[in-house]
Amino acid sequence: MQNVLILGANGQISKWVVKALANEQNISQTLLLRDPRKLTGNEPANAKVVIGNVLDKKLLKSSMAGQDIVYANLTGEDLDRQAQSVIAAMQATGVRRLVFVLALGIYDEVPGKFGEWNNAIIGEDLKPFRRAADAIESSGLDYTILRPAWLTDEDEVDYELTDRDEPFKGTVVSRKSVADLIVKVIDSPARHVAANLGVNKAHTDGDKPYFM
Repeated sequence: MQNVLILGANGQISKWVVKALANEQNISQTLLLRDPRKLTGNEPANAKVVIGNVLDKKLLKSSMAGQDIVYANLTGEDLDRQAQSVIAAMQATGVRRLVFVLALGIYDEVPGKFGEWNNAIIGEDLKPFRRAADAIESSGLDYTILRPAWLTDEDEVDYELTDRDEPFKGTVVSRKSVADLIVKVIDSPARHVAANLGVNKAHTDGDKPYFM
């Protein structure tokens, strides 16, 4: 049995992950979310729900105990603080495998006019994301950082990857595609260890996402 803790479990990518893992008999999910009003009542049979915030150190440490892998899909101006809290709880409980979703552009790795547009739109908001990435990379944990392109709700799995030091490709990717990659890592935890990956749909280059 593989125990998976999902932080930010009501997020739009997380929902795809929870759904994909629902029928895996060797998976036990713990879903941590802040707002109980967002529970649907249709949570999978292999999932239990914890209501709380990752900044609640006692709650997070309790939820972390006995987990095999942590998948974090968090956001906010204090994302770096949230990442530090996750790291500390993992180190305290001996959990080593972490998948953390961040954002494109934190390394100024997006080239051309799209990079200029992306930086103008969200550049200031990316600062805590970069600090979170730096903390994760220096944590000593077995991490995988994902930096998706601008997200769509297309019902498709179609993506390619770029490494941390490579120019980012494309402008968009579906949430379902990012979830597919996360599920692959959960199912095969040795995949993409110590990787920091851009995630995009091929052949979507442009000056900005098509829906903007």
